[in-house]
Amino acid sequence: MAGNRGVAYIKPGVVEVQKIDYPKLELGKRKCEHGVILKVVTTNICGSDQHMVRGRTTAPMGLILGHEITGQVVECGRDVEFIKKGDICSVPFNIACGRCRNCKEGKTGICLNVNPARPGAAYGYVDMGGWVGGQAEYVMVPYADFNLLKFPDKDQAMAKIKDLTLLSDIFPTGFHGAVSAGVGPGSIVYVAGAGPVGLACAASCHLLGAACVIVGDMIPERLKQAKSFGCEVVDLKKKATLAEQIEQIVGVPEVDAAVDCVGFEARGHGADSVVEKPATVLNSVMEVTRAGGAIGIPGLYVTGDPGGVDENAKIGMLGIRIGLGWAKSHCFTTGQCPVMKYHRNLMQAILYDKIKIAKATNVTIISLNDSPKGYKDFDKGAARKYVIDPHGMVK
Repeated sequence: MAGNRGVAYIKPGVVEVQKIDYPKLELGKRKCEHGVILKVVTTNICGSDQHMVRGRTTAPMGLILGHEITGQVVECGRDVEFIKKGDICSVPFNIACGRCRNCKEGKTGICLNVNPARPGAAYGYVDMGGWVGGQAEYVMVPYADFNLLKFPDKDQAMAKIKDLTLLSDIFPTGFHGAVSAGVGPGSIVYVAGAGPVGLACAASCHLLGAACVIVGDMIPERLKQAKSFGCEVVDLKKKATLAEQIEQIVGVPEVDAAVDCVGFEARGHGADSVVEKPATVLNSVMEVTRAGGAIGIPGLYVTGDPGGVDENAKIGMLGIRIGLGWAKSHCFTTGQCPVMKYHRNLMQAILYDKIKIAKATNVTIISLNDSPKGYKDFDKGAARKYVIDPHGMVK
């Protein structure tokens, strides 16, 4: 039997590569005949992983990280009918049974059967069902026929793997943020945050036909990356308000749609940019979104934050100016992206060269051994999407 190694969360600021058990087709004490074991081709470091690694969640020590997985099937359970050994597949970060009410309604981000604590589960994530993460050499995926997206051609998949690896999370998540904000042909859009999800969202806005995509951040390297594929940018450290900077770009201090790709570790704007203010983004996007507009919120907000700035923030209770959103008849969409709603069509967009999502997000391949350094560099604000290649399969 092959060995296995994975990236473990040790303590705030520290991850390390450890020897871990080779996965089994088991769920607790029973056989998982609907599952497969994957040899991991690529597995990505996500911004939401960083929340755990910074100690901003209740993640337990020793948790094997990683919910963005692409892999090759090496073993199938007896009940797997349509996925075969050797297939290369994208794994949605949402784990879904395909059988409950929510799954049948397409709400795979809040499956009712895969997490005893609450609706919704993910690999290698706090409070998401205890599933072993995929920042490893091998991983087990349950309900394989339902969950896995098989790539139609293996050689083509490996040739485009830097793009296809993003189908597990950030491309669908960014696209979901744009769709839920109502982005379409001719839209003027503000995307808060130029991390990988924000960049993926901005590229998705272009794919959806937006006329102008404005990206806000405080890190010059990330703003430069947004500019590289045709976005306008606003520097949130400047004294000028967000509305004033938007007006300088489009002539009015408002946009048709806005997307929060930052989440609960947001900082203030302008003079307050060194201070954490977790409701900043939500309040600022309400201010600049036109009356009747919509706001997508794929940025992560949690119910437990040990490092919160006050007792309310520690339980996810934030000072949101909901009266402003109500007065402007805003529509808000929150929660995990239901990856399966989008990933097949987004795969086609990649395969037919309609989008260069790896270029937009600056995908950077690293080895499993280099993953701790990848975490440190990402935490410093590197304008890169770090993709781990555990077996050296990516050219």
